[in-house]
Amino acid sequence: MSFLELLQTFPAAFIGVCVILGLMVGSFLNVVIHRMPKMLELGWRQQCAELLSQEPVVVPTYNLVIPRSTCPHCNHIISARENIPIVSYLLLRGKCKGCGAAISLRYPIIEATSALLCGFAAWHFGFGWAAAGALLLIWALLALTAIDFDTQLLPDDITLPLLWAGLLFNLNGAFTNLYSAVLGAVFGYLALWSVYWMFKLVTGKEGMGYGDFKLLAALGAWLGWQMLPLIILLSSLVGAAIGITLIVAVKHGRNIPIPFGPYLAGGGLIALFWGQSLTQNYLRLLSAS
Repeated sequence: MSFLELLQTFPAAFIGVCVILGLMVGSFLNVVIHRMPKMLELGWRQQCAELLSQEPVVVPTYNLVIPRSTCPHCNHIISARENIPIVSYLLLRGKCKGCGAAISLRYPIIEATSALLCGFAAWHFGFGWAAAGALLLIWALLALTAIDFDTQLLPDDITLPLLWAGLLFNLNGAFTNLYSAVLGAVFGYLALWSVYWMFKLVTGKEGMGYGDFKLLAALGAWLGWQMLPLIILLSSLVGAAIGITLIVAVKHGRNIPIPFGPYLAGGGLIALFWGQSLTQNYLRLLSAS
């Protein structure tokens, strides 16, 4: 019996493998979250220098692989033993081995969240392409959520490949048919694009960024146009509730922008797992009334 046959035959083994994979990828997502904004900034600086006919900005190689991860306080190089998801954090008691500085709690939270969501996706979808696609979507949404919280950016390097991946997975109807996926991408982009321009024409201000359009388009490509109203409703409700809470309880300034991407990602995850049942129950309520 091959390894794939083993996973297909024993659901518990498949779930366990997905949990371990979620931990490992979650650790890598922490690197993406930390480095991608810096990589984008370096790229923008180099482009500006070229446009202004200045000397190109010379910087050491910096990407998702090089250089090795180090402590931001003492530059202690993190060894493989110190980089085991969650376990290393617990063994080190949340402190750098070199200088004793506190390690951000975000690292184990991202790893644990990735593992739990991947395990749940494996249980929910079972062995097959739908589960594989769900894992990919989960990882992308986790990275986008954290990056948007930190920088209010949704990098094209993630959103655009995510959109195309959704269309490719739906060639064989993993989550919806290709017709619905294409319409989902188009309507997803146009929905927030329309809101953006209406808000700007009325207030003269920008209510959201173009990255939000692309993220909703990507979710439409994955889940189909039928899920877009549910995603927008869920993300708007959660965003409004958290925004009001921040303004009232934390004295968050009304003029300080709040990223919308994390709420879109949350709405997308809910739609991924429970979108069909939520929509069917809503339609039943409408027909009953």
